[in-house]
Parts: sequence; structure tokens; C-alpha cells
Amino acid sequence: MPLRGPVDLHTHSSVSDGTETPAELVAAAAAAGLGGVALTDHDSTAGWAEATEAARQADVDLIPGMELSTRTGWASVHLLGYLFDPADPGILAETERIRTDRRTRAETMVRRIGHDYELDWDDVLAQTTPDATVGRPHIADALIARGHVRDRGEAFSTILHWRAGYYEPHYAPEPLEGVRLVVAAGGVPVLAHPGVSTDRIVPEDYLRRLVDAGLFGLEVRHRDNSEAGKRRLLELAAKYDLAITGSSDYHGTGKHNRLGENTTDPEVVERLVATATGWAPIVRTP
Repeated sequence: MPLRGPVDLHTHSSVSDGTETPAELVAAAAAAGLGGVALTDHDSTAGWAEATEAARQADVDLIPGMELSTRTGWASVHLLGYLFDPADPGILAETERIRTDRRTRAETMVRRIGHDYELDWDDVLAQTTPDATVGRPHIADALIARGHVRDRGEAFSTILHWRAGYYEPHYAPEPLEGVRLVVAAGGVPVLAHPGVSTDRIVPEDYLRRLVDAGLFGLEVRHRDNSEAGKRRLLELAAKYDLAITGSSDYHGTGKHNRLGENTTDPEVVERLVATATGWAPIVRTP
């Protein structure tokens, strides 16, 4: 895969909780001077077709992917899957189950919040697109529109925080099952921002099982990883021969994260593409 610039391996469009359409996201990546960008919407590949068409018109490579929700105990663990077959039956069944439960969970939270704040389900739907994976960011946007909070950050630290009493978890498979699903679909799995704090890093004995199942790498260069967490992740990457990736986790205006604020080394991207068997990147014509 020829590369002519830095690659951002973690971004979101309006198909999940970003504020730009897939085409707008690709255009923004090109304008930011990125050589490549991965579209990794939550539990959905619905943006791949639009992003692919946009990438063919823009001066940027596209790596289609997804951020798969997984969970171990009460801890949410996000798994980035790249270049898998989007028609794979296992991936399709699991993401449909996750999206359905995400919507049910969101409806439950909105009903609870509506007892104390002026908010209903129509407010949330007004913040989504037809194919969107509905989640807490959309509830946050509805709360902003109603004037209850100033931004998503305030929403998540107050009303949407689990301590507020409105929170409801949603279904997600174990990380090990997530890795197996991505690999079985010909994709390449990477743990997303796993070093927010050292006590949130997947235990080493469990990480070893993920590696044995085909885990490719760790997203080390990410603004949410703590410095201690990054150091520990680098140790684990060296010990288990895991690739190190860097990404922005861009959400448009939904977060302060900037496109390309962290990127992945070209040789790592080349290894990722060479490892995948489920799908091919959209590469610019020289």
C-alpha cells in the first residue's frame, strides 16, 4: 500500500457519534494533509460505501474499519477492527445485536432522564441520521439542544455519568470473542485507547489470550491514554510483539480531538494491510 503521508486509524462519522458524514470526514482528512484515514464507526459499517466513493475522489487513502463494543465485567473495552469482510455472518449478527441493545438502552435512559429534565425520544432522534448507531453522545446532543448542558463533556460528567442514576449498560461480547470475530472475518484487531489508566489496562493474562486469538496491536498514541498507561502499553507491546498505533479518535465537533493529532507509522499500516484478508483499502492512484 503506497503511503504519501501520515495515517489516522481511528475516526467517527455521523453513522455513529461523529458530526460529519462519511464523505465530509474523508474530505476533512484530505484537507488536514493526511495520507490515509480509517473510518471506524461504532458497531457499524454503514458508512463504508459513502466513504469509499469520497476517497476515490479525494487525495487520501481509506482503510474501512469499525470500533466494536466489547465488555469484560463492568469495564467497557473497545476493539478496532480493520479491513474485515462486512458481510461476514458472525460480524453481522453480533453488530446487529449490539446496535439493537444500544437503542433499547438509550430509550431506557431517556425515559429516566425525562422524569427530571425536559427530554423525550424525539429529541434524541432529531440528533441522529437514519443509519446511526444510537448512543449516549446523541442523548448528550439532545440535552445540549434543550439547554440542559453546554457540551458533550458536561453531559457525560453529569447527567450521563453512571453516578447520576440514569445510566443503563448495553450488551457487548467479551473482548476475546470480539478479536475472534474480527479475525474470522479476515480483519485485523487492535485494542482502542486501552491505557486510560494503568488499572484499566486489560490484565496481562487476558491480553495473552487476545494475542493468541490474533490481536494485532495496541492504540498507544491516543490523547486519553495516561502517560503511565502508555509506558505500560509499550512494555506489553514489546513483550508480545504487538504493533503500536496512533490515532485521533476524531468525532468532528463532538469532541475536541483533532484529525491527525496522533498518527500511525507507515510501516505499521503496511503490516496491517498485508495481514488483512477480508477487505482491501481504497488506495489513491499514483
